[in-house]
Amino acid sequence: MGTSITGISSMATRLILGELTKRYQATSGTEVAIKAMGGVDAAALVRTGAATDIVILASGPMAKLEAEGHIVKGSIKGFARSGMAIAVKSGGHKPEIGDEEAVRRAVFAAKTVGYSTGPSGDHLLALCEKWGLPAQHERLLKAPPGVPVGSLVAQGQAELGFQQLSELINEPGIEVLGPLPAAIQAVTVFAAGVAAASKQPQETAALIAYLTSPETAGVKQAQGMEQA
Repeated sequence: MGTSITGISSMATRLILGELTKRYQATSGTEVAIKAMGGVDAAALVRTGAATDIVILASGPMAKLEAEGHIVKGSIKGFARSGMAIAVKSGGHKPEIGDEEAVRRAVFAAKTVGYSTGPSGDHLLALCEKWGLPAQHERLLKAPPGVPVGSLVAQGQAELGFQQLSELINEPGIEVLGPLPAAIQAVTVFAAGVAAASKQPQETAALIAYLTSPETAGVKQAQGMEQA
């Protein structure tokens, strides 16, 4: 019987990982099953010592997990980079977003603005605070963990949606206006590491070597991310 590797990841990388693990399994014979969930919940699960081999989350939480002893020291490798984008409902009003002032105006003009619980949500809240819109404002709608911001936009619950491009481009019922302007863009780097709970660290390290290799760049680009 071949090797079987299990993993935990944030929702943002689920489509890329689905394709890459399928390819890896076909060439290596190693079965890979990675469960995707909200990043906050994923990190919390890893902290419980859950039986898993590989962890793929934003680099900030990964560094914390490594420092706490939940990730094998020195095993973390950059996986992919993702910038933020803005979306509206298909057929809806398309505000200008060409510079910071235009984005600020769009936010203040929208009845509701959707954001995630992850790094992109933290960045949006920081921008809103800078613009004088408190994080607790009723206009700002936080998506529940694991729920794509795009789904809130598609359902009409949020007039504007801010999230990583990779999370928005495949969501039905919405239109991506474009990336955040460079002056206020925030790029999240996702990383992969061997879980301290893994009973097969060498096999997991081999999977990470593949996931972070140059040959995986095309799949990442197709899903709105770049090679880390």
